[in-house]
Amino acid sequence: MLRTFVTVTGFLLALGAYTLVIADEKAQPIRVVIWDEQQPAQKQAYENFLGNAIADFLKQRPGLTVKSFRLDDPEQGLSKTTLDECDVLIWWGHVRHREIKIETGQQLVERIKQGKLSMISLHSAHWSIPFIEAMNERAITDALATLTPEERRTAKVDAIRPEKYGAPKRDAMLTPNVEKIAQPDGTILLKVNLPNCCFPAYRGDGKPSHVSTLLTDHPIAKGIPKQFDIPHTEMYDEPFHVPAPDEVIFEERWDAGERFRSGSVWKIGKGRLFYFRPGHETFDVFKQPETLQILENAVRWLAQ
Repeated sequence: MLRTFVTVTGFLLALGAYTLVIADEKAQPIRVVIWDEQQPAQKQAYENFLGNAIADFLKQRPGLTVKSFRLDDPEQGLSKTTLDECDVLIWWGHVRHREIKIETGQQLVERIKQGKLSMISLHSAHWSIPFIEAMNERAITDALATLTPEERRTAKVDAIRPEKYGAPKRDAMLTPNVEKIAQPDGTILLKVNLPNCCFPAYRGDGKPSHVSTLLTDHPIAKGIPKQFDIPHTEMYDEPFHVPAPDEVIFEERWDAGERFRSGSVWKIGKGRLFYFRPGHETFDVFKQPETLQILENAVRWLAQ
């Protein structure tokens, strides 16, 4: 009887300790890194740069630790230590995208695939090296998914980058696209034309967009109205040359008739990438309560 009591007591004490460990792990703050190119034009709308404005907001929110880096920092603000201490990376870039090496983007994507971090790409970061490499990875994954397990075992992939990254013509063939070629030896060659990661039209006149929340129950849409306006923003117009998103949470429309999938999520391996379109560095989009709430929601959801 005594032995049974001791055994049960020991089990309960161990269970209690285990519960405390789990609770402590859950209480660990979400580590957010904001990376900002910091072009001077941002000063028209953000006194201390756009990325720092987002950081100042998130630092006030419970359960988050926030660090801010820029392109001109040592190691371009992307040191191994910085990334090892990051759960969610928020990226803003515009005119200096190509200063980031493709290898750096691929290393970031590998971290996403492994579930070591997730990423939020903002507005003009559709042409950032990490976003492009994430979309390339997803395009190849989607192409391989069209094959049978037997075909996948021996299939070869020829991944073809765009000849140049520029706004595509409206009637251009959508990218990514795939050609499946049966080889004489019975294997399959997949010719994957990788995504251009752009769209045929944009307009920086600051006219308002009208945002619809398409997935009202999605965690990123928590507390966000079904309809709201962004008073001053740049316009992008579909089609967006990217792999089909897993989820499209927000859509924007403009009075001239343009539309864009403005809040999209892709699963990349074990991690996720959220693209949030509204912006332009000379408009105060990220001083607006709705856009800041969306970023906070996205950080919390992606960190799971």
